[in-house]
Amino acid sequence: MVTDMAGQPEPPGPSTVVLKLITVVGIALSLFQLYAAGVQPLGLFYQRPIHLGFILVLCFLIHPAFGPNRPRGVLGWIIDGALIACGILVGFWVPWNIDIIANAIFPRTIDVAVGVVTTLVVLEAARRAVGWVMTLIGGIFLAYAFAGGRGELPWLADWMPGILNHRGYSLDRLSSQMTLGAEGIFGIPLGVAATFIFVFVLFGAFLEVTGAGKFFIDLAYAATGRQRGGPAKASVIASAGMGSISGSAIANVVTTGAFTIPLMKRLGYRPAQAGGIEAAASTGGQIMPPLMGAGAFLMSEFTRVPYVEIVLISIFPAVLYFGAVYLLVHIAAVKQGMSGMTSDELPSVRDVMAEGWHFLLPIVALIALLIAGYSPMRVGFFAIVAVVAAAVLRALMDFVLKGPTLDGFAALCRAGAAKTLEALELGARNAVPVSMACAVAGIIVGVVGLTGLGLKFSAMMIAFSGGNLVLALLLVIIASLILGMGLPVTAAYIVLIILVGPALTEEFGLPILIAHLVVFWYSQDSNVTPPVALAGFAGSAIAGSKPMETSFQAWKFAKGLYLIPLFMVFNEPIIVGGPVPLVLWNGAIAILAIVAFAAVLEGFLWAPIPTWQRALLIPAVIAVFWPDLTAEIAGAVLICGLLGLNRAARARTGETPTTA
Repeated sequence: MVTDMAGQPEPPGPSTVVLKLITVVGIALSLFQLYAAGVQPLGLFYQRPIHLGFILVLCFLIHPAFGPNRPRGVLGWIIDGALIACGILVGFWVPWNIDIIANAIFPRTIDVAVGVVTTLVVLEAARRAVGWVMTLIGGIFLAYAFAGGRGELPWLADWMPGILNHRGYSLDRLSSQMTLGAEGIFGIPLGVAATFIFVFVLFGAFLEVTGAGKFFIDLAYAATGRQRGGPAKASVIASAGMGSISGSAIANVVTTGAFTIPLMKRLGYRPAQAGGIEAAASTGGQIMPPLMGAGAFLMSEFTRVPYVEIVLISIFPAVLYFGAVYLLVHIAAVKQGMSGMTSDELPSVRDVMAEGWHFLLPIVALIALLIAGYSPMRVGFFAIVAVVAAAVLRALMDFVLKGPTLDGFAALCRAGAAKTLEALELGARNAVPVSMACAVAGIIVGVVGLTGLGLKFSAMMIAFSGGNLVLALLLVIIASLILGMGLPVTAAYIVLIILVGPALTEEFGLPILIAHLVVFWYSQDSNVTPPVALAGFAGSAIAGSKPMETSFQAWKFAKGLYLIPLFMVFNEPIIVGGPVPLVLWNGAIAILAIVAFAAVLEGFLWAPIPTWQRALLIPAVIAVFWPDLTAEIAGAVLICGLLGLNRAARARTGETPTTA
């Protein structure tokens, strides 16, 4: 029975029916995806429209017409009922008529009409699930396609700079582009969401439901809790483990931060510091292999680089990022004279492993299958099977050890079925925002392809930067920050790479994979960069601190997001490879530069760093990034010398250096 906050039973009503409908639709969507991933792969014009139809229905059930705080009422149900019916239409129309559509010389009027309905419904669903900014951007791109002498809105061309002008397109042509081919709504972004992303979101849901999150957090505490600032370091490690699984920096903050932030505050971190550390660490989860949120799957499709290769080359940059956060956390703990937690306050590694060792099996299986060369979708399917098998194995072991009974076995089966259904529903719910973002991204991709906007934007970027790569990257950072104010990371990455990718690769000569990695990393910055730092705001809510102060702390601890992509650009061997000595050299100076950068930022390493030494470290760090071996060697020598002086200063105080 459902009760209200006073403990009184609530009368049955539409909310109960809606919750049941959400459960049924969510489970059906997850089962459909599992069937397509592991049993019978489907063609793109079956998989993508059916997936989108399910997502639209789920979206309109989860997000009412007038918002979550108002009852739907009769008018709300009329609106949402019509939109749900449109979602069902979207799901079956193209698969049902695929032969006619494929063989038609010109699109039928009915197909154009359904295309218009599909586009409008996608924009409305995105408004509810992602936010009005995503819908506004999609609408602007559609209006841009209509602007021009032959378009539906020719007068708009008068308001655009000459470089952006184009011929303009009719409603029939644009509708066909959006829904009757693989270059619009049913294009690559939605294709990735309907295959790779969904199955790994579902994998994360199964891990969450079975208790893997608590296991990773406890393991991080057991490993680092005794060190100075132990809970903060545990936050970094736990976020590295859970971030790429959750697929959301904000979800990571509220999951791991509920445990880590109160303990950080208790040990002496200021509330804003605690929230900022958790936000910075959680943001890093999106760049941490093997899953990397949704980005690696999209990157693989866009670049045609195998997914496993993207994962492998992303390991070192991700380690650099978390190393920088970890070092900044350690320095802050030493400066404030913090101590670690006592053994009595911490779980032991042995106990944690004894309780949750089975959670490592799916991760091992996932990595092994990736290395073996299986497709990401099939890997995700078998990873889910491995989670279920591990959970069943552990439950059966506990059942046998506690003394098996018939009633106990029945209860075990009921609990297992309930957990499975909960995970299936949770995975579908979690997939709604990213799928809707990818559907609108398909609109943007379709318009860019139709109008040639990508090449026009590249020309503008070159004009603004004057052909200077550093200025061009600064423009990318500014654009990513502006987009990130209203878009989730995945959507910001897609929009940005569509617009600036051609310029970075064709005009500035960056390898395509480095261009995508740089844009993907910069797309994360809206989580931790004021004035809109969503992960920072989530951390401040838990820490009880001021949102902007927490966001500035998150921005400081997450500086690797800006520094490491520059290293990818100017020291390519750490990404594209090369002779082993060159790769090792670049890796070594990257670590050295990160340490020096952290020391400059905090003014402390083993001991306080005088202002003149900090002033010398800045050009030394720049020299390490300079694409010239002589400059790199000079910068590395200067950094080593200055850090050596700092270590000697600590030794002169007569104190034993604190280890991390």
